[in-house]
This record gives sequence, structure tokens and C-alpha cells, in this order.
Amino acid sequence: MKRRILLVDDEVAVLLTMKAVLEISGFEVDTAASAREGKHLLRNSEYHMIITDMRMENDEAGREVVQAAREATYHPAVALLTAFPVEEEDWQDLGADKLLLKPMHTHVLLEQIEHLFETHDRKLATLAAAAALADGAAALPSLKPALKSQKAAKKPAKKAVKEPAKKAPVKSAKKTATATKGALKKVASKTPPKKTLKKPASKAALKNPARKASGKR
Repeated sequence: MKRRILLVDDEVAVLLTMKAVLEISGFEVDTAASAREGKHLLRNSEYHMIITDMRMENDEAGREVVQAAREATYHPAVALLTAFPVEEEDWQDLGADKLLLKPMHTHVLLEQIEHLFETHDRKLATLAAAAALADGAAALPSLKPALKSQKAAKKPAKKAVKEPAKKAPVKSAKKTATATKGALKKVASKTPPKKTLKKPASKAALKNPARKASGKR
């Protein structure tokens, strides 16, 4: 895509010469012979760079073109073209990015235009980055509730901790054991004693009971 340049100057010879030089160098060029015409083109077209003369139909004509270029939403680079030296503070206060003095050699003109394109591109990139940061900072307060809810959703549910079974006190266990032993002793005391069984008499004693009574002789 060719870079588009708008030339604004009330000198037709200057317009035609610069237009030819820039078009040979690969630029697409529109021209305006007055500030009024230049402002009209600025509002109805888009340009990468505006090059305007300082004094045209009146001494403030160049200032009006620069101001209109600064108000354009597409933010073109702006160069002020003049045959009269202007203090740097003065043309910067006007809103211009570069001061071009005429007459100017062709190669010098092209070098300065290329340099202006480079610096202006860096400026636009810086402004875009600053705008993006500002938008991000402005969006943070509205995003905080959503971020909190997301964090809460990602947290795992806490597992219920089972309490360990309480151990019976040692003293109560000892009391229970003692009571059990006492009960066993009582049961044992109530149990009737076993009867003693007599051994049967021998066969010899049964045959001779008298011998048993008297004993051996």
C-alpha cells in the first residue's frame, strides 16, 4: 500500500515539482492550492502525511491546516514548509512534527520525509501502547468480582475431618476389670462342691469280710 501525502501550497510551481518528485519515489500525492481546499481534503480523505506552506491566502493559513491535521482521527504526520526561517519552539507550538525549508534538494527532501515517517510511526506505537494500558487499568475494577468468583470456583472443597474415637479412660477400664473378677468369684463360691466318689472294694475283701475286719494274721 502506497503512503499518501497531501501537499498544500499556493505556489503552483512548488506543488507540481514536489508532486512529481514524491510520485517518482513511490508516494501517492494529492495537492491543494489554499488552506481552505486543504482542510476540505483532510476531512474527506485519509493521509499518512500533510506538508503545508506557512503563508498562503493569509499569514495564519498554514496554522489552520496544521490544526485541522491534528484534529483528524487518523493522526497524520505534519511538516511545515516555508521559505522563512522559524524558531523551533514556534513551529512545534503550532503542532508540526517537522520544519522543511524551501528551496530544498530532492535527496534531502526525501531523506527528511522518510525520517519523519519513522519517528511518527514510533510515536503512534507509543501512544497506542499507552492507550492499551489505560484501558486495561480502567477495566480492572469491573473485572475483580469475576476474578474472585473464578478463584473461588477453582478451590477444592474442604473434606470433613473425622474425629478419632475417644479412648475410654484407663481408670474406668480397670474398674470394669475388677468388677468382672469379683462377679466371677461370687459365681465360683455359689457353685456346689463336687462329691467324692469312693473306690470300689477289691474282690478279695468282698469274699472274706471277716478277714477285712480282723486284718492279716
